[in-house]
Amino acid sequence: MAASLDHDLHSIRLFLVVAETGSLTKAADQTSLTLSAVSKRISDLERRIDCQLLVRMPRGIELTAAGRGFIVHARQIVDRVNRMAHEMSDFASGVRGHIRVWANTSAIIQFLPQDMRSFLRSNSAIKISIEEKLSGEIVKSVNDGKADIGVFADNVPAPGIDKEVYRQDRLVLLVPVDHPLASATEVAFIDTLDYDYVGLNEGSSLLARLLNAAFAFDRILNVRIQVSSFDGICRMIEQGLGIGILPLGAVRAEILAAGLKSVSLSDSWAHRTLYIGTKSRELLSPEARRLFEFMTTEAKSSKG
Repeated sequence: MAASLDHDLHSIRLFLVVAETGSLTKAADQTSLTLSAVSKRISDLERRIDCQLLVRMPRGIELTAAGRGFIVHARQIVDRVNRMAHEMSDFASGVRGHIRVWANTSAIIQFLPQDMRSFLRSNSAIKISIEEKLSGEIVKSVNDGKADIGVFADNVPAPGIDKEVYRQDRLVLLVPVDHPLASATEVAFIDTLDYDYVGLNEGSSLLARLLNAAFAFDRILNVRIQVSSFDGICRMIEQGLGIGILPLGAVRAEILAAGLKSVSLSDSWAHRTLYIGTKSRELLSPEARRLFEFMTTEAKSSKG
């Protein structure tokens, strides 16, 4: 029998609560429903889609393979409904367009704040949501339609993405002022590999760049500590826990005042390109297309 699509959003949300808590009883407590009401809604949902989503155990529940698959779709449905509600509320309050931008840390720290300020001066009725993500996630989100516009690093494959050069940035070595490399004005990456590193978490395009560069020299990058932000890298280096590489634009005056020194890298890969991309410029909303064109124009003017 074909699965019915006639199921209500409340039951889908309730199923997510059951899955997350691992218990019908806990789900009932969280949703202020009776245990019998929760059980009946889940049973009705299973009947409508003609699939068993969970197995009732003596102490909780266990999801079936169908239940684990249903979670993915349920979360997407709830997320889209919530996003729709927020956007409709924005329109009701005078907003005339909502643009979703996903960008990597380098772009958010160095370039996006100024560009967003300039754009919104003459487009005040547009709402822009910016999410900080890893470059690989950004490309996938643009392809999947979760983001209208993405800004990502040049060493991440971007098949199917309509992209333009957004900005160029330069990577530098950051060390404590009393470090042996602090007296150099420029250093080659290979000469840093005898020291422990503080790096970004797995999956970041910057960490991948460093690992690949070390591999090219048949060396290992000794990552002693991994953190999730450039600020975290700086704080760890301040405490003498290693050295790090980050964009020059992320090295603010207060960082240097805290006893750190930035040293230029002589390697060609230390000069990076950040791209701005979208699934299709033709399919963008007028507001998103306006932002895309503004950002590419800003990129070209910054070169001049």
